[in-house]
Amino acid sequence: MSALDERTLVEPYDALAEQLRGLLEGERNVIANLANCSALLNEVLEDINWVGFYLRREEELILGPFQGRVACIHIPLGQGVCGTAAAEDEIQLVADVHRFPGHIACDGTSNSEIVLPLHYGGKVAAVLDIDSPTPGRFLPSDRDGLAYCVRLIESACDWES
Repeated sequence: MSALDERTLVEPYDALAEQLRGLLEGERNVIANLANCSALLNEVLEDINWVGFYLRREEELILGPFQGRVACIHIPLGQGVCGTAAAEDEIQLVADVHRFPGHIACDGTSNSEIVLPLHYGGKVAAVLDIDSPTPGRFLPSDRDGLAYCVRLIESACDWES
């Protein structure tokens, strides 16, 4: 993906990026930042029913800070949308999760999903997972706007804490 110029962000991502900058300024703790970021994303994004982070721990993802219903705790790398995003180090934008091979249904009301890898030291350190009850909810503009926001979060966190 090419570098994203802030001026190309579409609503609500230009405002979200500005809010994230303010929220993350002066704080390096990864858990505190991810908790506040999931709360902010939950408030700002429309038509979602789950937003949160899974942290990579060796060959699996472990549930991190989130907003929404009870979620899966352990996701093996390469399984489900989150595990695939982490294993392939690629954004997963899924219009219909029920057609995704190996989809892990933590919440049966979710129908579409976007998952974005976060990096530390050149490796996937976590993923941002956002679910919606609406099929096809996430568009390329969401992918681009959220990718920019993820880069803000990556650079603001002390991932070794």
